[in-house]
Amino acid sequence: VQLQASGGGLVQPGGSLTLHCETSGSIFVIKGMGWYRQAPGKQRVLVAEVTSGGSTNYADSVKGRFTISGDNVEKTVNLEMRSLKSEDTAVYYCHADSIFPGMEYWGKGTLVTVSS
Repeated sequence: VQLQASGGGLVQPGGSLTLHCETSGSIFVIKGMGWYRQAPGKQRVLVAEVTSGGSTNYADSVKGRFTISGDNVEKTVNLEMRSLKSEDTAVYYCHADSIFPGMEYWGKGTLVTVSS
């Protein structure tokens, strides 16, 4: 399974950006998908996730500003980010859980920079 993220870039504070993640390979093994981020000098943390059943979960820091949506057939996931803040600056990683316990997949990160 391969994950390919896109959509990162430079945006001003208060602006919006949408990240997109596509999958390829044996995508039938994918269960849930989500986005993580890693700011400079910090650990990678969960931003948002969506299960195969459509349930969503968000980090407190992005609730009300970010919206995750996924296509459970195509195994794609988007992250719509609004009202961006400088503290949202990070490398964002697409993530997928496998139906096989203990297995997970990561895409290469896409950089989001929020700066004036």
